[in-house]
Amino acid sequence: MNGAQDLGGAHGFGPVEAEPDEPVFHAEWERRVFGLAMAMGFTGTWTLDGSRAVREALPPVEYLSSSYYEIWLKALEIQVAENGLCHPEEMRSGVSEAAPSPVKRVLAADQVAPLFDGGFPSDRPPAGPARFGVGDRIVARNIHPAGHTRLPRYVRGRPGIIERVHGAFVFPDAAADGKAAPPQWLYTAAFTAEDLWGESADPGGRVTIAAFESYLEPRA
Repeated sequence: MNGAQDLGGAHGFGPVEAEPDEPVFHAEWERRVFGLAMAMGFTGTWTLDGSRAVREALPPVEYLSSSYYEIWLKALEIQVAENGLCHPEEMRSGVSEAAPSPVKRVLAADQVAPLFDGGFPSDRPPAGPARFGVGDRIVARNIHPAGHTRLPRYVRGRPGIIERVHGAFVFPDAAADGKAAPPQWLYTAAFTAEDLWGESADPGGRVTIAAFESYLEPRA
């Protein structure tokens, strides 16, 4: 999706300023939003990539004028309503008007630490051999899907080279729509700044991205 979240290489947004000793949460409500998002994701009603897709689909003006956890909350409210788990009026009033809708599973307090300590791996056994190897010359495909994708706009159609082969993983573009799809090989692909932004690029600059196999084509 060519949404407001895909800002790489865009002008006018200024530098990313790191905050010294930045806390995980700047306010208690952010902690609660994160907890709600984790608990609702655990129900299995949608996937992690599905959540990302809903955040990316927010109107650009709303997305760019919202803080990080405001975006999370707005997307969560949309997903809860669209899946019939809560009516928007119930969210506004804070009062439940109907019996709870059933979910596949519920996250209990004693499950949180073991789950987070174990992580949420998305690597899977490969369905076949990798198409590319380290050193292969590639081109990022010039694609513009309407749904979720992890391929940044600024590399599309640009030449690069494979630097690392990571293994096979859940393909996020399909997972965002809840579609069953074979896992895809994931690579680190490197691009020179000049190939991305032309003569105005920083001399000697380079960018690496994590690229799934279907994002790439061989380059002569």
